Amino acid sequence: MNAKTTALDTYLASAAAIHIKLTWLRQLADDHFGHDPEPIHWGHVGDLGRVDQALDDLLAIFDGPVK
Repeated sequence: MNAKTTALDTYLASAAAIHIKLTWLRQLADDHFGHDPEPIHWGHVGDLGRVDQALDDLLAIFDGPVK
């Protein structure tokens, strides 16, 4: 039997992987990205700024809301 992967199969697998990553990102965000809130410094702020920009870039691909 010759089972070829279809575009739909790959699309659904990618969507599932994205959902897993989004769940993980939400858990990290809920836990302050693993940082103790007390010693937060400007480096942490810069890291989150880059994450925020990357999320905006991703949303723009799908014409999603961008601030």
